[in-house]
Amino acid sequence: MALRNTPAWEALVAHQHGLDATHLRSLFASDRQRAARLTTQVGDLTIDFSKHLVTDATLGLLTQLAQATGFDDRREAMFSGERINTTEDRSVLHIALRANSPVNIDGEDVVPEVKAVLTKMARVADLIRSGKWMGATNKPIRAVVNIGIGGSDLGPLMATKALRHLAPTDLTLRFVSNIDVAALDAALVDLDPETTMFVVASKTFTTIETMTNARSARSWLLAAVQNENAIAHHFVAVSTNTEGVASFGIDTNNMFEFWDWVGGRYSVDAAIGFSVMCAIGSKSFDDFLAGFRLVDEHFRSAPLAENAPAIAGLLGIWYRNFWGWQTHAVLPYSQALSRFPAYLQQLDMESNGKRINLDGEPVDVDTAPIVWGESGTNGQHAFYQLLHQGTTPVPCDFIGFLQPEPGHIDPAAAMNHHQLLFANLIAQSEALAFGKTSGEVASAGVDPGLVAHRTFPGNRPSTIITAPALTASVLGQLIAFYEHRVFTQGVVWGVNSFDQWGVELGKVLATAIDAELDGSPNPKAHDASTNALIARFRNHQPSANSGAT
Repeated sequence: MALRNTPAWEALVAHQHGLDATHLRSLFASDRQRAARLTTQVGDLTIDFSKHLVTDATLGLLTQLAQATGFDDRREAMFSGERINTTEDRSVLHIALRANSPVNIDGEDVVPEVKAVLTKMARVADLIRSGKWMGATNKPIRAVVNIGIGGSDLGPLMATKALRHLAPTDLTLRFVSNIDVAALDAALVDLDPETTMFVVASKTFTTIETMTNARSARSWLLAAVQNENAIAHHFVAVSTNTEGVASFGIDTNNMFEFWDWVGGRYSVDAAIGFSVMCAIGSKSFDDFLAGFRLVDEHFRSAPLAENAPAIAGLLGIWYRNFWGWQTHAVLPYSQALSRFPAYLQQLDMESNGKRINLDGEPVDVDTAPIVWGESGTNGQHAFYQLLHQGTTPVPCDFIGFLQPEPGHIDPAAAMNHHQLLFANLIAQSEALAFGKTSGEVASAGVDPGLVAHRTFPGNRPSTIITAPALTASVLGQLIAFYEHRVFTQGVVWGVNSFDQWGVELGKVLATAIDAELDGSPNPKAHDASTNALIARFRNHQPSANSGAT
């Protein structure tokens, strides 16, 4: 049966019609316990769902929808190692990367192998942090450059920025993902080849963007450090391709493995997080993993009605499918989390941006919101005008911390900054929810001709997530919360959240076109616009083929 024809779906459609004219002002006015009842605690995270356009009946119907689509069974199938990534015939076990108890695939516990890789990573990372890892010229490594793309870049970059207060002050960490040579050039500015380590992060060791950047980095190093053993001292790999790593010149003892049951966007807590471990140290990385594990345990054991990531996922479905709102904003009131919205873009949109269900049939409802956002208060001076007075509501997640990160600013001054930052978080969530009526505006003595312009409709929903401070554990908790939120939505929509075939077509075409830009064009292979672009590029190169069309 098509999802939209199920009784659970039809009940929600009817329920939404009944709430269409309901305002958050009335929901709060009629229920003094609403904020307390709809706020939950998971580990260090306090999650306030009260500013959502829902009643107890709404949450009950959303829970019934999840149950009707097999949520309990599919959740257990993931934790049990079943091959729920059906298009690639793989298990989905990012939860094993942080597990302390057995996790089996085909009867074999994979956790000991995971622990062995973490131990191997810790040996190298702690040597680098301490200044005891020497380059080819016997100088200590003091810069680490991570070369990856997608999940091999977004996760480590985000986490390293978030936890920068845990990194040694004399250790530089940089990231390169874009194949644009300007990205690599910028990452190498002011670095000394003799004290620089490169982390080449590619599962297959064939990713074209990553390997192009890695080869150029190798040439940069060897031009300065003319030592045949330099690669072994200055490069490590995160990969499954031992032969490819060895062929590149990297010592395979410094290759950190991961597995086909870990998707790139779910791998920051695996070997892909090696640069994070270099930044924060192996002990703090253990705390990072413990944060993930805490939320995993909650997600696996808590009933749906009390399961925070599942509730968050169902609320996203409520707005995407029953209100027709297409986007979701993530607004961390923390400069350290400035890359968190970008990280969640991949996690959410690559996972659930699907038009085919698990049965190979077109889905009959919309999937995956467009995820976007910016750190507060920067976003307030960019797009909050649209959030408050635009024609389409945007559900938001506000993320904030009760204490500032430790730093170099005088503690009293730092707290003054932080208090103002947190005041803005509170104010923005309140303003979005309750707005300002025309009567309230008029009563303040505003020019009658401006009343409409200064009226705020409110009724814009948001989740507010707070924690005492941004620690390694709290970052792990946040990431796991969103991983399981995405999983919940994938279950209801009936899509495979763990493949990404949509990434492939453009990459395949780019490889063919690259050969045409350098060799002989094949006009019959393309449309007129594509052929014109190929010709335009070729004609502007010093070695342009005069016969190009």
